[in-house]
Amino acid sequence: MNHILVIEDEILIQQSLKKLIERKGFKVDVSASGKLAINLILSNNYDRIICDLMLQDISGFDVIEESKKKYTTEDISKKFVIMTAYNSPQVLSKASTYQCTLLNKPFDNLDEAIRLMTELK
Repeated sequence: MNHILVIEDEILIQQSLKKLIERKGFKVDVSASGKLAINLILSNNYDRIICDLMLQDISGFDVIEESKKKYTTEDISKKFVIMTAYNSPQVLSKASTYQCTLLNKPFDNLDEAIRLMTELK
């Protein structure tokens, strides 16, 4: 069974994504904290990591940087999906350096967003 980590500090969104992804047959762990998520990433093997960009404690980019202790740049580009409501040129530029999937919140099409989150590369 594929294993996905959802890092989202808005609990309603986090729990909704968890349920929707589990319905697709995935095992899902969740974290509201970027720092806790880093510990989960370093101690578990995830097929996909879905991370909100603006967390309460650190940014999604900080989570990615810490993930480099375990994953190569190529792994990160395949594993990470970054969710953000902030699509400024600076954010888009930084996200492109990681070459990971970027999803804008709120989602225009929930089914498509879930498909992108669960599509393993």
